[in-house]
Amino acid sequence: MSQEARYQKLKEIVSIYLPEDVSVNDITLKSYFLDELNINSANLVDIVLDVEDEFDILLENDDMDGMKTVEDALKIIDAKLTRS
Repeated sequence: MSQEARYQKLKEIVSIYLPEDVSVNDITLKSYFLDELNINSANLVDIVLDVEDEFDILLENDDMDGMKTVEDALKIIDAKLTRS
């Protein structure tokens, strides 16, 4: 799966949890999950679970703590996929 395909898949996952005042078009690599996309911490946990299922990886607490932006999440996904 290419980097762009992973990015698009992550956008699909995140879009499910966006509040009504945020559009999927607002999601960029630099978007902060909590501050810019207004995703609450409970939904961020759901995103992590969906990412684990979609990419068949296991995210540790440190990984979750490091997922501040969409780009952070992609870097973590890439690192996990490289190790497996």
